[in-house]
This record gives sequence, C-alpha cells and structure tokens, in this order.
Amino acid sequence: MRFDVITLFPDLFAPHLTQGITRRAFESGVVDVKLWPLRDFADNAYRRVDDRPYGGGPGMVMLVEPLERALQAVRAARADAVAAPLVHFTPTGRRMDQAVVGRFATGAGAIFLCGRYEGIDQRFLDRHVDVELSLGDFVLSGGELPALALLDAVARLQDGVLGDAQSHQQDSFADGLLDCPHYSRPEHWPAVGGDAVEGGVPAVLMSGHHGEIARWRRERSLEITARRRPDLIAAARAAGRLTPADEACLQALGL
Repeated sequence: MRFDVITLFPDLFAPHLTQGITRRAFESGVVDVKLWPLRDFADNAYRRVDDRPYGGGPGMVMLVEPLERALQAVRAARADAVAAPLVHFTPTGRRMDQAVVGRFATGAGAIFLCGRYEGIDQRFLDRHVDVELSLGDFVLSGGELPALALLDAVARLQDGVLGDAQSHQQDSFADGLLDCPHYSRPEHWPAVGGDAVEGGVPAVLMSGHHGEIARWRRERSLEITARRRPDLIAAARAAGRLTPADEACLQALGL
C-alpha cells in the first residue's frame, strides 16, 4: 500500500518512519510513504503557500493553487490515481478509532493532506477531499501528527511487522474492549523500605494454566473497560459481543 503525504514539514516524518518496530513496514515497502513538500509547488520567489483570509480575522489560509498543483503531481505519480482517497486531518473530522485504522490497513493506501495555519481554502476541500479525520477533540498546530499516528497504527497491523503475529489481536479496541494489565520480571518488586511486595504478580499468571490465564485476562479487560470506558461496554453489548460469562463477570463486579 502507498501513502502520499502533502505537508509543509516533511522533516517531521523521517524520525518516526525509521525508528521502532514499525520501521519494518516502512523500510520493506509494505507501507510505502512518499512525502510531497508543499512549498515545492509555490509559484513565487518566496515559496509562499498562504495568505490572509477574506473577511478578516486571525491567522493565514493555505492557498488553493499550490495545493492543486501538489495534488495533481501526486495523482500523476500514483498508479491508482482515481482510487486513492484524499484524507484531510482536521478537528472537524470524524474521530479516528480502530475501525478507521482497520479499513486503511487493508486498503491500497491514500493521499494525506496535512493542513497548517488557520486552515485550508474551503474551495479546495469541497472539490477534492474524500475523508476528514480528527485525532481527538482538541486542536493541533497541523495535520502531521494525526497523519503519523494513522501511519503507525496501520503499519503495526501488517503481517510480519510485530514480533508476534497475535500481538495486535490482543490490543485495546481489537475486540471492542480495553486491554488487560501485563506483568514481567521481577516476580516481586521491592516496595518503599526494601520489603518485597508479596504477590506482586497475580498468581494465576504464574500457574501455567492457559485457560485460567485467558479467563483472568478477559475479566480484567472487562473490568477496566467498564470503569474507564462504559461506552465501549454498551457498544459491545449492543453488538452482541459479550458472552454470558462476560455478563456474569460484570455483574459480580457490580459493573
């Protein structure tokens, strides 16, 4: 799959695409990322891509013409010019979630538009944008961070990227719930004063009984989700994803 990114700050991407476990996806080309510096498509000596808004007000607006030239260049360079959706990252877009990530992770890619300043001329958005996405209910300085977040989330779902193929299947939101707690060495972690904390790791995780371990993890996942994100429990219940054992667990916990 291929992702083309139109941005004013291409240098923000390199550190994220070459570090960590997801670099496997980018270095192998499984997730191919092409960066398109928007200033390369300005037609003036100052490489200007923004101007003051009509009607007055604070901030600057990104201009139609350099964006149009950049998009035309991207589409000309892609084999799937018609199929590739243009994605604009904006606080007014749909909030990104695992379902959104899953659709991009199984698709052919997309073109990412990273806005800056006060915004992008609405005429360009109306003519070309297919999808608008938001990282959350807050405002960022530009679309680069949401684009990187989506690229990272898509990369880790590709075969061979994570060390264990089942890792992402146990992530938060993979089955609509939050993830359970995890523990590793040492078995006992000294508390303040030097005394070992007895039972620092839940005994069931040391038992070797895979069925009991799976049940403990499911119950902890249900508990954490119910306490922190009851909306996810309601959604799972409405979708029929909760088993009778799940419901019994929640009832026993008073949740």
